[in-house]
Amino acid sequence: MESVDRQNGDLPRRVLVVDDEPTVREVVARYLERDGMIVEQASDGAQALDALKRHPDLVVLDIMIPGTSGLEILREIRQGGETPVILLTARSDETDRVVGLELGADDYVVKPFSPRELAARVRSVLRRSRVRPSAEKLAFDGLVIDTAARDVFVAGLRVQMRPREFDLLAFLAASPRQVFSRSQILERVWDAPAEFQDLSTITVHVRRLRNKIEADPLNPRWITTVWGVGYRFEP
Repeated sequence: MESVDRQNGDLPRRVLVVDDEPTVREVVARYLERDGMIVEQASDGAQALDALKRHPDLVVLDIMIPGTSGLEILREIRQGGETPVILLTARSDETDRVVGLELGADDYVVKPFSPRELAARVRSVLRRSRVRPSAEKLAFDGLVIDTAARDVFVAGLRVQMRPREFDLLAFLAASPRQVFSRSQILERVWDAPAEFQDLSTITVHVRRLRNKIEADPLNPRWITTVWGVGYRFEP
């Protein structure tokens, strides 16, 4: 029988760590297990795809692994559901990081990384996946954000949202016309401490949001840029 996580009264969260370096997997597993999580390890694409059948609560996924690539595995995950994914990428792989975020990764960590940083990001993503928002709807002219059901409607049509996309939109819309810097958004929505922040994450997610809710993403109506400062939601 599985032990109960005494901190929150729920069963421990299951995390899949996919990396072809045994030392990386073992160090990450040790840090996550110290946080009370159950960790399964995979060293290549085939093992990862097999482990996904056991429905982990979160996947830590290295992009550069033997066999099926990390990005292909991310595509598989996103076709089947909304399991949170944190990518591990090399410092030089900026293009892969952007592609990973576009494909729906929740976050990424650049190698070489601090195990403490990765554990903090895992806790942050899992914490947000547990949140039960209050029963409230934010309604604007043609845009409805249902925070209880986590649904978004544009002109009466439901728009498919990734968890981070919804969190970002709901955060901005909850404070109309207030300008937030990218650093503030990372702190408030991603729960990312200043020393672990990568501002390009916000740029990618704002672009994805605009592509989904704006009639003309290049001339946004809802999410506007305040140059040199950040972003705000226009009601």
